[in-house]
Amino acid sequence: MTAANYRQSELDKFAALAGRWWDPEGPQKPLHALNPVRLSYVADRVPLRGAQVLDVGCGGGLLSEALAREGARVTAIDLADDLIRVARLHAREAGLEIDYQVQAVEALAAERPASFDAVTCMELLEHVPDPGAILQACAVLLKPGGRLFLSTINRTPAAFALAIVGAEYVARLLPRGTHSYQDLIRPSELAAWLREAGLQLEDVSGMAYAPWRNAARLSARTDVNYLACAVKPAGGHGA
Repeated sequence: MTAANYRQSELDKFAALAGRWWDPEGPQKPLHALNPVRLSYVADRVPLRGAQVLDVGCGGGLLSEALAREGARVTAIDLADDLIRVARLHAREAGLEIDYQVQAVEALAAERPASFDAVTCMELLEHVPDPGAILQACAVLLKPGGRLFLSTINRTPAAFALAIVGAEYVARLLPRGTHSYQDLIRPSELAAWLREAGLQLEDVSGMAYAPWRNAARLSARTDVNYLACAVKPAGGHGA
C-alpha cells in the first residue's frame, strides 16, 4: 500500500493481536474456522502444487501456511512488522518455506509484474482507504490467466447485526472496533473495481460462520461474509 493507502490505527490494531494469532481459541478464533473454507475455495480453482502464489495482507500467516502445505510456492506480504515476525517464526517451526516480506502491494507490483499464478487478498479490502488501488496492484502482479481471490464483508443490515454488533459486542468473537460499517464492501462495488483493474469476475460465494460450532462453510447467502474470484484475461496486462 502507498503511504496514502493504509491507516496506522489499523496496522496497530492487528499488530496487537500478533502474540495470539496462532491460538485457535484466541482473538483470531473465527479466522481459524474460516481458513479451511478459504483454502478450498482457492484450491478448487487453481492447481496449487508448484504454483506461484502471493498472499496480500497475510497477517500472521494462516492462509500462507495452508497454501504452502498444498505445494504452492508462497510469497506473503503485510505492512505490520510484528505480524511478519510471528509468521516467519511459525513457518520456521513448521518446516515451511514461505517468502514473508514487510512490503506494500503497489511496490511489489512495480518490482514483479505478471509473476503470480494466483493472488489471495483476504479480509483486507475493508481495512484500507482505497480498495481499488489494491486490486489494481493485484491485477498487475497476476500472470495472464491468473486468478485473484478475495474475501470481505458486505455492507448490509445483516452484516452490521452479525459481523459487528454480534461478533464484536455480544459474542465478543472479535475485538471491538475490528470493522467499521462504512468501510464494508458490496459485491457490486467490488465488481466495478475489478472491471477497472482489467479483471473479470468469475464467482461470488457466501461464507457462513456458525459461532456456536466455530465452523464455517460456503453458502448461497452473500449478505454477510463472501468470497470472490476474478481472472486476468489471457493476453491482458492488468491496469
